[in-house]
Amino acid sequence: MLKMNMMMKMMIVAVLVLIMVGNMESRSTNSVNYYDHEQGQCIEKEKQALLNFKTALDDPGKNLSSWTNNPNNNSNNQNCCNWRGITCDSQTNHIIKIDFSSVYEININGVINGSSSLVELESLEYLNFSGQKFTQIPKFLGALKNLIHLVLPISGVIPYELGNLTKLEYLALYSSSSDQNKMVVDNFGWLSHLTSLSDFVLANVNFTTSGLESFRAPSSLLSLRISKSILPKVDTFPFSNSSNFLETLSLTQNSIHPDAITLFLNSSMNLIDLTFQENIINGSFPNSFGHKDYLRNVYMSNNEVGSSKGLLKSLRNLSNLIILDISMNNIGGTIHDLFETLSSTKNSLEVLRLSSNKLKGLILDDSEKTFPSLKYLDLGYNLVEGPFPNCLSQFPNLDELYLNNNNFTGLLPDLSSMFNLKVFNGAHNNFNGTSSYGIAQLYHLVRLDVSWNSFNGEFSLQDCPSLKFLDISYNSVRLKFKSNWVPSFQLSNLMLSSSKLGPKFPHWLQTQFNLSYLDISNDEISGLIPSWFGNITSKLYYLNMSCNLLGGTLPNFPLQSGPFFPSYEPIYVDLSFNKFQGSIPHFLSNATVLYLSNNKFNDCKPFLCQTIDIETLFLDISYNHLFGSLPSDCLKNTHFFVLKLNNNRLFGEIPNSICSSSYSSIETLQLGHNNFSGKFPSTLKNCTQLQVLDLGDNNLEDALPLWIGEALTDLVFLSLKSNQLYGNVPLNLRYLTKIQILDLSQNNLSGSIPSCFENFTSMVEEPIYGSTILVFFRRFPGPFIFFHNIASIVWKGTEYEYRKNLGLLRIIDLSSNKLNGEIPIEVTNLVQLVQLNLSRNELSGNIPKKMGSLSKLESLDLSHNKLSGKIPTSLGEVSMLDYLDLSNNKLSGRIPTSTQLQSFNASSYAKNFALCGVPLTSSCPGDETSLQSFSTSNGSENDDKWFNMSSVYMGIGVGFFIGFCGNFMLDNSWRFAYLQFMLILRGWLYKMITLMKGAALMGKKLAWH
Repeated sequence: MLKMNMMMKMMIVAVLVLIMVGNMESRSTNSVNYYDHEQGQCIEKEKQALLNFKTALDDPGKNLSSWTNNPNNNSNNQNCCNWRGITCDSQTNHIIKIDFSSVYEININGVINGSSSLVELESLEYLNFSGQKFTQIPKFLGALKNLIHLVLPISGVIPYELGNLTKLEYLALYSSSSDQNKMVVDNFGWLSHLTSLSDFVLANVNFTTSGLESFRAPSSLLSLRISKSILPKVDTFPFSNSSNFLETLSLTQNSIHPDAITLFLNSSMNLIDLTFQENIINGSFPNSFGHKDYLRNVYMSNNEVGSSKGLLKSLRNLSNLIILDISMNNIGGTIHDLFETLSSTKNSLEVLRLSSNKLKGLILDDSEKTFPSLKYLDLGYNLVEGPFPNCLSQFPNLDELYLNNNNFTGLLPDLSSMFNLKVFNGAHNNFNGTSSYGIAQLYHLVRLDVSWNSFNGEFSLQDCPSLKFLDISYNSVRLKFKSNWVPSFQLSNLMLSSSKLGPKFPHWLQTQFNLSYLDISNDEISGLIPSWFGNITSKLYYLNMSCNLLGGTLPNFPLQSGPFFPSYEPIYVDLSFNKFQGSIPHFLSNATVLYLSNNKFNDCKPFLCQTIDIETLFLDISYNHLFGSLPSDCLKNTHFFVLKLNNNRLFGEIPNSICSSSYSSIETLQLGHNNFSGKFPSTLKNCTQLQVLDLGDNNLEDALPLWIGEALTDLVFLSLKSNQLYGNVPLNLRYLTKIQILDLSQNNLSGSIPSCFENFTSMVEEPIYGSTILVFFRRFPGPFIFFHNIASIVWKGTEYEYRKNLGLLRIIDLSSNKLNGEIPIEVTNLVQLVQLNLSRNELSGNIPKKMGSLSKLESLDLSHNKLSGKIPTSLGEVSMLDYLDLSNNKLSGRIPTSTQLQSFNASSYAKNFALCGVPLTSSCPGDETSLQSFSTSNGSENDDKWFNMSSVYMGIGVGFFIGFCGNFMLDNSWRFAYLQFMLILRGWLYKMITLMKGAALMGKKLAWH
């Protein structure tokens, strides 16, 4: 009997287990992705509905190729439950889900309204077409009454029939940002019928006033998000508190009227989370919060608002806030008044972000304004001034404090009472004194940034064991530790630039094994890099030891690599401006960005001529002692974006391995100031991305290649000066429409100057780019790498290095060649030219009469040619001109009077033997007769002398001013202001001299009579 009972029990348990397993399998089948299981056989009527729907769609990528009724295809494709984007109920076989969002490559568009066949899918619960592009919303969707989730990218008008979807819980409607026919909302009457809706999303919508006024949220709505839409003015507020449950409201990247803000902010008394970011407010922010006892989190950053007074008034009513972010809103007023405004939140507020506003004044010590719950306070990028506010030390729970980029002054107090502080940023202020007094005891401090202040004296961090990030750059402090001191912290980021670490290499660094970012540049460190340095570099992705006095050969130190280091993360190494010597070691080829300029390295072949791929993309070895030739295959394993070998002693032919592949990514190639010889490397035609090409100051002997203009159309800077290039200037240069600086000087070029230079668009049109010539690169998803080009420019006869203003220069220099013929009049169309140098050629004919149209010209050198005729009077109208040399030509006639041309030194016109007038000592024919006629008047001789010479003296003064301040004129704003001033001054001088001269002549007539 006992055995029988036992058997019965075991059979019952077995049956129960089988039932449980069956249920588990059934549930798992319902949740499995439609790619990963074999679903039940779909219903034929619904299958045909999908095929009919497909016929109305445009599917160029064949993404719906599995949707077919072809019996020759895979048998699985006969079952529509296995089709892409389709899910069926495992028990009923009805289609319950159509989802195109999970496969990113789907790109389908068309007219849903073209086929109403989807009505046959009576059990459809989930419909998601996000990422696709369809036209107007079809009315028949209102018949799919079992829909729970609906996402539609649609344009046009929203049909009222959507109100029939009473089971809908999630609804997202949006237009494509590029769609000209955006969704228009003129009636929201249907919305209140969606009695199950909890989450409503709208994007790229044009609201009409009537549409916004008809907005009545259903009582079930919990979350409302509207973005990238136009929300106009409304006259009535119909749906105030229409939803008893709305907890989340998000309005981002909209163009919104203040009345619309009031309308939405009063949509519910039960709001908990409010996001109002990146909006353009057409007016002042309204005082419209009202009393919202449940509001906890407010994110209102980065809005364009005319006035923020209403916002500040609204904040007085929010007594239970936990998070408040009103950064980047141009909020003015005093910081003290703002704290007064927020006093109602002092017992609840934990996070307060106020950065990037215009808050000013002092933070007054007021115990009543203490925020005992505050954990995060950001006051960065404001105009707050005065000493460190002692009241902040009364915030016992403060974890993070940001005071950076303000005008704080004085000493840092003892911060030990802020025992929970983990982050302190006081950078870019005017704090002074001994900085570590109030910091050294912060046991939990993780991140400390007090860079760019005026701290001095000794700096100690004896009791900060949690510290990971330290930046005390650009102060006058000296870190003082005992020689055998072992820090209690392990830093990941250490920035000590310009902090007087030297002269010895900081010994305590050898204890820091977790460093990923190290900057000890400009720290007066001398001597050798210690042998232990390689023990702390294995995790580094940023190393900067530039501008020191370090020397000797580089020891081997590993850079971050390996399976745990993402390949997209760039490695930055800067050892420039030191005294390193010897060979450049190959281990540095792991660096993405490598700056080694201004050292004493003499051999780069171990680095450049490796047989394995070099990871370096940005390499600068300029201004070293590199010597020798480069083998022809030396650069074949490189993938540079920037390569700078200029100002060394390299010789031989330029390797053909540069750009040897059909595609090269190099954008900057600077080999100038070496002794390279031979032919122009033909493989450079593959460098189609080049922006900067500098082969100047070498010994290349070849004709200027015809393909430069055709292959290198992205060139912005081209310098081939001081070589032995010969032949004509190619007409194909006309394709260099982006060229800003062209220097072919000091060669043996012959023939005429091509008239096609007028195709240099960048010398004709206003600049649209920045002041630098920039190269940037990104290995996704890593950060961008930026490189600001530096180049040598002969400016007004002297060679300079330009970086900051390089992108503003527009220069043509063809000097010291054998060019002949006339100056093409088309050159005068290059109205953005700043410098034109055609000197030391064999040019003849007249100076173009329209030379004055080059209104931005600051330097003009046409000397040592065979130019003849008169100096065009229009040249005197170039008010920016402060360097002029027309000497050693065959010019004749009078130098145009009453212009600044007379303010230049006589040497500017020397050896033009038929030229006369001020500032030359030779007078022009008729000057003596004119002087004698004036001398007959009674006492008028001195007056006439003043009239004749006043413009000369004025011109000399103006010329001196221009010469002294010429470099400032490279800035566009200064240049424009100066030009306006000169035009006004010229007009005033002309009127004054004319009136005074007329008065003098009238005096002569009266004396005669």
